[in-house]
Amino acid sequence: MGMEYIYAALTLYELKQPITEENMEKIFEALNVEPDKAMIKHLVESLKEVNIEEALKTPVQMAAPAAAPPAPTEEKKEEEKKEEKKEEEEEAMAGLSALFG
Repeated sequence: MGMEYIYAALTLYELKQPITEENMEKIFEALNVEPDKAMIKHLVESLKEVNIEEALKTPVQMAAPAAAPPAPTEEKKEEEKKEEKKEEEEEAMAGLSALFG
């Protein structure tokens, strides 16, 4: 369902106007937008059983996105490069000592 229909219903609720098909259509007509009458009818019917005041008090539970491993920071990247370079130097020294050992 388009959020604009929900916003229109909430606007009517906040202005203490009845959430009817006619009032919903008036909002869209005032904006020079052709409303989807089937969508409006469905929303109005769905909201008949909803206590909007209570629904607005209830916090929305959203699924938390899966935690991605943190990207290495620049500092860690530099440390990794230094360690690699140090290992390469140690290997080179070991090779030289084998030649002259």
